Amino acid sequence: MKSAVETLNPTRVRLTVEVPFEELKDSLDAAYKKINQQVTVKGFRKGKIPARVIDQRFGRGAVLEEAVNDALPKFYTEAVNEAEVNVLGQPEVDITELKDGELLAFTAEVDVRPAIEIPDYSGIEVEVDAIEVTDEDVEKSVEQLRERFASTSKVERAAAEGDVVTLDLTAKVDGEVLPDGVADGVSYTIGSGELLDGIDAAVTGLEAGGEATFTSQLKGGSAAGKDAEVTVKVTEVAARELPELDDEFAQMASEFDTLDELKADSRKRLENMKQFDQATQAQERVLEKFLELAEIPVPEKLLEDEVNTRKHNLEHHQLGQMGLSLEKYLELQGKTVEEFEAETKEQAVKGIKTQFLLDELVSKEKLNVEQDELTEHLFRRAASSGMSPDQFAQAVVQGGQVPMLVGEVARGKALAVVVEAAKVVDTNGEVVDLSDDEDEVEAAAETVEAVTGEAEVAEEK
Repeated sequence: MKSAVETLNPTRVRLTVEVPFEELKDSLDAAYKKINQQVTVKGFRKGKIPARVIDQRFGRGAVLEEAVNDALPKFYTEAVNEAEVNVLGQPEVDITELKDGELLAFTAEVDVRPAIEIPDYSGIEVEVDAIEVTDEDVEKSVEQLRERFASTSKVERAAAEGDVVTLDLTAKVDGEVLPDGVADGVSYTIGSGELLDGIDAAVTGLEAGGEATFTSQLKGGSAAGKDAEVTVKVTEVAARELPELDDEFAQMASEFDTLDELKADSRKRLENMKQFDQATQAQERVLEKFLELAEIPVPEKLLEDEVNTRKHNLEHHQLGQMGLSLEKYLELQGKTVEEFEAETKEQAVKGIKTQFLLDELVSKEKLNVEQDELTEHLFRRAASSGMSPDQFAQAVVQGGQVPMLVGEVARGKALAVVVEAAKVVDTNGEVVDLSDDEDEVEAAAETVEAVTGEAEVAEEK
């Protein structure tokens, strides 16, 4: 077999392949065998029809077509390996010559990973938010805990902010009660903003047995996004009673003996949360700078596929679970179709470039993924999917997705390398050191996932 490669542009090549006819022998034998099992000829037992009879009855062309279809993937793979190109997706194959007994020639155009030069990232500098936990932050955290331990008692008076009311609700659109527009015995805390816009004003001042009607835009269900006429009836009013903020509360709500100890723990937890947010912010901003430094062409077909995948996932998974159409989603977001298309394309380009650049850095730095790193990543992915680690691992293996998980961790390690080399300062001018963060790689993998999305840049040979 002879092959040659022609670079059409930085992300696409054309392979030209010539195969001596004798190399088709195995595929020709397989073609005759397959046809033998599919047809019957009077005077011959099934599977025992001579090749010359098959040629006479069904045509040599049918045999050649079957043989070529069988042989092409093997010869294409050999040509790809010989050319040492990293192909992406499926090729467009064109058979240019087929001479029986002499020659098979074909071309294959396919997208390839572009050659990328890793830019010098040692000079990257970014600014992140400073870690500041105020007394007000601590008080708010303790107050939220206090809210969780609140008790309620039924009262015979008009409902006021902070009260817990039991409600019966009926929603109509265009005068018709919605199929999913009736709910009885709904518990709601006035002022929480957790139900419908306008409900607080409607129920405030009502006693048990009181009714009110108001208009509100529905957030979910069969008529999500539409204005509905909502009738609400208060069946019970209960006052919320908060426990006293003292040592006794600390002992009831936590493992601490004093309120001061509880507050100190709350401050520490808030600092840890802000530290994680700061690290994520640093990773995102360093990645942005890293991408800006590199020249990364994007294959058109790959970009088209990635855009379609992102749109499909949004429309059929995320929005589908919310009962929203894409049109209604865009209306709620205040975006035009053109703005949505442009935004999705921009995100897809960034995701592809991120994978290309970090994969190249993984290769250059020879970054390997250890078993414990992969296991930790698997556990986190399992938790976010709602599956047990065993179930998730089984699904990953059965779906052939182990290389995908390895790639995610490897890219996280690559980003961590860049972040460690960068200068990160907070808004107070203090240098932020992220090198001691034990979860740095996993956090970086999470950051990369958020950028690249669910679709993987698949290499096929």
